[in-house]
Amino acid sequence: MPTRINLQMLDSLFRLIFNRYTLFLAGVYLYARAVDYLGGLEAEFFHLQWLELLFVLYLYGWFYLILRPGRWRALIAALPVLVGYLVQDVYFLAYGKVFRLIEVLELPELLQVLPAGYLALAGVFLLLPLLVFLAVINYRALRLLGAGALSLALLAGLVAFAPTAYTAFVQAAGNGIIKYSDAKSVESNGRYIMLFYREAERLNALTATRPFRQRADYNDDAQRQAAYIARTGNGRNVHLIVLESFLDPTLFSGARFSRDPVHPAFRQLFGEHLGLSLSPVFGGATAQAEFEILCGVPALEKLSSVEFNLFTSAPAHCLPGLLEQAGYRSVATNAYKPNFFNALPAYTGIGFSEIYFPQEFSATRASYFGTGDVQAEDYMFDGALFERNLAFVASRLAEEGARPLFNYIMAIYGHTPHILDPEQRPEILQVESDYPDDHLQRAANQFYYRSGAIAAYVNALLEIDPDSLIIFVSDHVPPLRNGPNTYRALDYLDNAGQSYYYNRLLVIENGRPVAYDRVRHFDLPDMVLDYVTGGEFCRDQRCEFREDTPMRARESYLDAYYSLMAHASE
Repeated sequence: MPTRINLQMLDSLFRLIFNRYTLFLAGVYLYARAVDYLGGLEAEFFHLQWLELLFVLYLYGWFYLILRPGRWRALIAALPVLVGYLVQDVYFLAYGKVFRLIEVLELPELLQVLPAGYLALAGVFLLLPLLVFLAVINYRALRLLGAGALSLALLAGLVAFAPTAYTAFVQAAGNGIIKYSDAKSVESNGRYIMLFYREAERLNALTATRPFRQRADYNDDAQRQAAYIARTGNGRNVHLIVLESFLDPTLFSGARFSRDPVHPAFRQLFGEHLGLSLSPVFGGATAQAEFEILCGVPALEKLSSVEFNLFTSAPAHCLPGLLEQAGYRSVATNAYKPNFFNALPAYTGIGFSEIYFPQEFSATRASYFGTGDVQAEDYMFDGALFERNLAFVASRLAEEGARPLFNYIMAIYGHTPHILDPEQRPEILQVESDYPDDHLQRAANQFYYRSGAIAAYVNALLEIDPDSLIIFVSDHVPPLRNGPNTYRALDYLDNAGQSYYYNRLLVIENGRPVAYDRVRHFDLPDMVLDYVTGGEFCRDQRCEFREDTPMRARESYLDAYYSLMAHASE
């Protein structure tokens, strides 16, 4: 008798553990691992996605109940969930960015250009499973069908009509929204949860910006600005380079160095003509710096913690777009991934006509460069990126009838934790201070090599394009080991107000370095427009990067910000 009871208990325990729901979750987990292996979204956060797991368990349970009894019932019930995942993951693998509901509107155009083979695969792996599922539904189970559909309708209604409530719930109950990466937010909270979150976020933006949405007037104003630039312009090229965490260690008065951290070629080129620009962020969120540098308004974070995440590719008429309309060739080169900070839709909306990412991260897109071997340092060295860009620029300028060039680069080397390749870039200097920070030690050594790469690039660029504007600016200073504490302890810029929001700004006008000490990142578009119009732009309106013009408070740009975001998020 005891043996029989034990066997019954074991059988009951087995059935309790190995039921259709645990097997379903195991299948979802294995699926996530497979996608991770193929280079898609990582599966390391899977165990944290409790909201996602509850949602897909609900879907699976409902789907199972509404199907007719049969041998494959448990498997068929999982098909719609799997198809939903496949759509999002195939999109991510193909385009390097997270799928959003608004992109369903692009489906008709996609089907027109999709090769026949891909259409067949889509039919087999997406359409066929859904057809099988629909064929097995018990349409007589009206109560079950209605109850499940009502629950989903309530969720859809919450997202559509109370999007603020939905985003607040996910922020409170989820695992955090990762500002710098849409992909990591999905990895942390789940595909479906973030799919609805981004849609709710977009709807929030549309509501907040509705009074500012006047597309016809907005386009007309951009055309007038472009016509003005074309009429007054000198046709000179502009090279704008944003450097990841380009920290000048000489700005720490509380630190001493075993040797000069500035490369001799850099010091010879710039001398004391080094400027500073105020970033909207400290330690991270590069896209906020890019937003200001390219669009000319403060990153006020009124609609999202990262404005780029709301860009949908709709024309926003920022600096690159205005220059493009004025006859320039606006080209963006980004040394990292196209899904990082929603870069691809953001760059498209900003107005770049050509957008290049490394071949390793965008196999389906044309590119003129690759990262090469970055295993030792994780990120592509500035010098390697500059060499490839220099060759690209030279080829474009040599083209017959070449248009003026707006050459924008987003470099990534120097990112935390500032790893150096001991063979190519060994540490050659030591930082001495009463507040040691190993990240500063490595960043100071990186600065030596990076400043040398900048000097080499500028000298070579001036040989082929001497009468041009060249701007280098750091996106933000790095957090180092101890965040603001290191900056305060070592007297960064003598601990003046907002000191650790200031970054190096290097400007070369027609071969001559010029220092600007009171610039904010969102002043740089005005600097560019003043240069390409030979000074006409700032004679006609306020240019706050000039010393004779008072600076307005950031909040005074709110209307311009809402107007821009109203159209960028369409």
